[in-house]
Amino acid sequence: MIEPSPYRHALDGLDIPDPVAAFFAWCIDRETIRRKRAAGEPPPWTSDPVLRQGRFLNVFREDDPGTAAVLRFAEPVHGSLPNLIHALFFARWCNRRGTLDALSPALLQNPAALRRALLHQVPQTWASDVYPVGPVTWDGRRHDRLAAGTDVLPAAVPFLEQAIRAARGDVIRAVAAVNNVFRMDNDFPVFMAVIDLAWFRPDLIRPDSPVPTGIGARPYLDRLQRHLKCADHHETARRMIALQPRYWPEARRPFQPIDIEYLSCELRKYFSYLNGTKTFDGRNRFTPAPGPAPFPFSGE
Repeated sequence: MIEPSPYRHALDGLDIPDPVAAFFAWCIDRETIRRKRAAGEPPPWTSDPVLRQGRFLNVFREDDPGTAAVLRFAEPVHGSLPNLIHALFFARWCNRRGTLDALSPALLQNPAALRRALLHQVPQTWASDVYPVGPVTWDGRRHDRLAAGTDVLPAAVPFLEQAIRAARGDVIRAVAAVNNVFRMDNDFPVFMAVIDLAWFRPDLIRPDSPVPTGIGARPYLDRLQRHLKCADHHETARRMIALQPRYWPEARRPFQPIDIEYLSCELRKYFSYLNGTKTFDGRNRFTPAPGPAPFPFSGE
């Protein structure tokens, strides 16, 4: 996450007296919305005007359609580590639910057939633009997103497995080792694929590993860090995890560092709306569809 941040000043001038309490209050409200919609209750599911109008991800990553599609796609090959790594990296290079649901991970073994499927046989466009996926360096050449997804990843699987094993469970080390070779301007797709591996192989990537701070999460994590008087974002995440039983004892599972980072991005979005640095227009505005959500509700 090395590019200049468009979110650097998103919260400037906004007073958030207790960002810790605000964090957990948002989580409780957002999860209540998800539960009400999943139960088929009619909108609105909240009186909060920002939560009613803005698009947000769910509190628990596994409830979001994008992550759920990645996990479904990789599940058939979870017993083979090379195939699992390949599936997860491709899934995050693609990152589009409709494409992943239309493909089998077995197709990844045939680059030519995979390319045809992506260009001609799945909903277009085949890849999501939710986050940027730039060129990858491999064998001394730069490869665009399509070439990387179809041709580079199959060849890179042994290297990826070696880099992940050498990281000894540490997400930051694994991401750095991979991107030292891939040389992507934004390593976020690598990070997502590595952290996804923790769902299937916690022995290789620890779910409680420290994670890098994305540009979208930094403004709110900075607020939490100052409020809690922590040395850095990693200590901040540990403190927030320790505080969860006090602020949200009914939560269905404990948070991990990735959850604190991920949710801090959503809190930055929420308070950006309040601060007027983000507006309810275009893809930012949520319009509820009639009936219960076909997938767990998400802002993706």
